[in-house]
Amino acid sequence: MVRAMANRDRDTIVNAVIIALLVSLPAIAWWLGEIYYLNLASRVVILAIAGVGLNLALGLGGMVSFGHAAFFGLGGYALGMNVSTALEGAAVVTWPIAISGSASFLVCFLVALIAAGCVAAIVGVLSLRTSGVYFIMITLAFAQMIYYLAVAIPAYGGEDGLPIYERSRLPIGDLSDPATFFVLCLVFLGLSLVVFRQISRSHFGAALRMARINEKRLATSGIEPVPIKLTAFVISALITATAGMLFADLNGFVGPSMLSWKMSGEIMIFVILGGIGRLMGPVIGATAFVLLETFIGGVTDRWGLFLGLALLSVVLFAKGGLIGLLTGHDRND
Repeated sequence: MVRAMANRDRDTIVNAVIIALLVSLPAIAWWLGEIYYLNLASRVVILAIAGVGLNLALGLGGMVSFGHAAFFGLGGYALGMNVSTALEGAAVVTWPIAISGSASFLVCFLVALIAAGCVAAIVGVLSLRTSGVYFIMITLAFAQMIYYLAVAIPAYGGEDGLPIYERSRLPIGDLSDPATFFVLCLVFLGLSLVVFRQISRSHFGAALRMARINEKRLATSGIEPVPIKLTAFVISALITATAGMLFADLNGFVGPSMLSWKMSGEIMIFVILGGIGRLMGPVIGATAFVLLETFIGGVTDRWGLFLGLALLSVVLFAKGGLIGLLTGHDRND
């Protein structure tokens, strides 16, 4: 009991320090006079949101999805298609219906949630009939189908991708300002972490963990595991789609690379590196990934070797990920 309370206190301190550092980043970037670092911080926060989404499915539900890039890319294309067509005065879909494009962030957000939620429900219903490596391969197959669909549609850039010439618009702030955009990303990260924490502490989260450990035992208690896992899978997809929309807005571009299996692998690396099932694990994992990519990648093209060594070290020697090393224990939050 005493040990559990001590572990919880260490978790709280480490989480508070991480949050404080994130909140102070705009002031640090302004003090350094480097807007580049603020955009870099926005990238970290956005990728962390994607990691939180996968962490919900993987860390709590044990669903090893290798297709979350599909939801990440759908969020990006929802924004890119809306904003680009709004500037051209065209329609997002020309057949069988025509929908006017909109540069409104809220409209893009709603479209991203609807698209990702519908696809996640279909993918989840079919893939949750299986488990283990079959679940991994089915989620990967769906993601690849959406990837090749994006490549095959020339109206939205095809293989070359779709440039987004303007940021989306929000009534309460100018998203073309790096500080405002970073704050928006930080708000969404905070909301995703709150959702993850509330689910993990709820009866639904307890049922989800039991579905991961022993589905038959959960079923004998009168709770069907498939609806529980499907709900978590859809919520996970919605969070990841939000990250994809913000990622496209940050870069001013969306392309098939956001839908590729490589993107799915990177999101999974954030979760494993930071700590599977840990609240702030994806945040630490995304930070480590971006720092390695940016600073070591600026020195050598073989920065992936150092990432591989870091990931291997975590898998072999730190079951709780980087968060486990910081807090001194491997227990999940």
